[in-house]
Amino acid sequence: MFKQVNRKAVNKKRHLRVRNRITGTPERPRLTVYRSLSNIYAQIIDDSKGVTLVSASTLENGLKGQEKGSNVEAAKTVGKTLAEKAVEKGIKQVVFDRGGHIYHGRIKALADAAREAGLEF
Repeated sequence: MFKQVNRKAVNKKRHLRVRNRITGTPERPRLTVYRSLSNIYAQIIDDSKGVTLVSASTLENGLKGQEKGSNVEAAKTVGKTLAEKAVEKGIKQVVFDRGGHIYHGRIKALADAAREAGLEF
């Protein structure tokens, strides 16, 4: 009688809808965010070549064990780390891909920290 809602399927559908509009170029690569229950991952991708240019996550050696991997503070740390690595490689402008998640909480914290560390969205 009632259609059961599957959160993963809804999120996947939303992410595909976002990805239809957003692509990364060599001049302006795509910053994508993946959020799991226990960690957060971010990477900067050049979609024309299909190459990851820079990545950061709460599982990296410098970040692992500092904080719990699934909170806003950890997301800020990942955003700052990612932006610093990107600026070192000469990447200043990116397109933000929120991965189908709502721009709120950990996703917003990561984006704001990346902006403060020198990336332009």
